[in-house]
Amino acid sequence: MIPRIATALAAALLAGAAAAHEEKPYDAREQWWWDEAWWEEGRIEPPANHRVRVRWASYTNGEVEVPAMIARPDDGRRYPAVLFQHGRRGLDDLVQLQVRRIAARGFVVVAPDVFTARFIPKFPIEHDYAVEGDVDKGVDFLLSLPDVSTTKACLASHTRGGYMTLKVAVKFRRQEKDVACYVSWYPHMQDPNAPEPMQVYRFAPEAERLTIPVLVFVGEHEQYQRRRPIEMAIATLRRKGRDATLVVYPGVGRGFDFRPPNVRTFADDLASKDAVVRAARFMRAHLEAWKR
Repeated sequence: MIPRIATALAAALLAGAAAAHEEKPYDAREQWWWDEAWWEEGRIEPPANHRVRVRWASYTNGEVEVPAMIARPDDGRRYPAVLFQHGRRGLDDLVQLQVRRIAARGFVVVAPDVFTARFIPKFPIEHDYAVEGDVDKGVDFLLSLPDVSTTKACLASHTRGGYMTLKVAVKFRRQEKDVACYVSWYPHMQDPNAPEPMQVYRFAPEAERLTIPVLVFVGEHEQYQRRRPIEMAIATLRRKGRDATLVVYPGVGRGFDFRPPNVRTFADDLASKDAVVRAARFMRAHLEAWKR
């Protein structure tokens, strides 16, 4: 009798699992990477490629002078505005390459060097909240440039820069008038000074107050304590009906956009190229309505 019951139960479980699978079969067309135009018509959107010109300038926040890298296409035309904020690495040579890559897509990009401005060493553990005001003033500086073609900017960032730009959008209320979208590569979605349980099981409360469109990139092998808050924040925004997208790249981990040649993989390169093209398309679409 017992073997028959066990067999029947196993059969019922298998049938239930099959039925559940049948209710919602996998469909690639529901995935973030699906491109209907490519699949049906063979169309591939060519990314804009511009030769980039770089110069350095500075702006002030009270008595603090903030150095800033300015990258833009090397021609006489005006382009949409993007503010790129570095993370714990600072604005070093590897991060400057990412600034150039965004500019090469057809943007004027200002990248504030807030660590140098306040004599903060590279890779700080604690977060100095004063730098958030420095980033905020960078928005004013960016939008004042004569070669910018839009009245609003998009915020782009990575690692801890994602937290800084989050605060600029929400705490400084830039999303209400000066900022059109938020893009970040594996951002730190929690206050870096918060206790450990908050780092793993919560996200910064400012994240759910984002009202502008959001696009976030992470690698499949991102650190757990970073990926979980990102996923929770995006899920919360989506439940609120906000425009929020999370792109997860298989086979890569943290830092795929700046991993140097001695450790870089083909998967890192694929993710980097795809992310910067998607970011450019996203930012251009949301800045289109704000041309001067």
